[in-house]
Amino acid sequence: QVQLVESGGGQVQAGDSLRLSCAASGGAFSTVYVGWFRQPPGKEREYIAAVSRSGGNRHYADSVKDRFTLSRDDAKNTVYLQMTSLKSEDTAVYSCAAGTGPVYSSGQYSWPETYDYWGQGTQVTVSS
Repeated sequence: QVQLVESGGGQVQAGDSLRLSCAASGGAFSTVYVGWFRQPPGKEREYIAAVSRSGGNRHYADSVKDRFTLSRDDAKNTVYLQMTSLKSEDTAVYSCAAGTGPVYSSGQYSWPETYDYWGQGTQVTVSS
């Protein structure tokens, strides 16, 4: 059983940067892949990015590509989501998720059902 806790959310101005953390406990962190999703107010949850078990492969949604960067530190059991050039439309609850099952294509990372464990989420509010 893996427990995930997100942190680093807050209220910032458009154009600012923010780094979110997803800290894992209770399992072998190096054996999971980790994804980030967000849910804007009044909208459905959407996929943002994912990093593979090895950390060698990272995938991003078009909406955040070139602005958001994923990294993982297995020594700290933590995945980081560095967000830059934030926009008001980035306002959402951001959640990380971890998965243990096989991944046959990178497209699977964007499916919520790919993941086994979810964090509670952290709020990010971007003011224009």
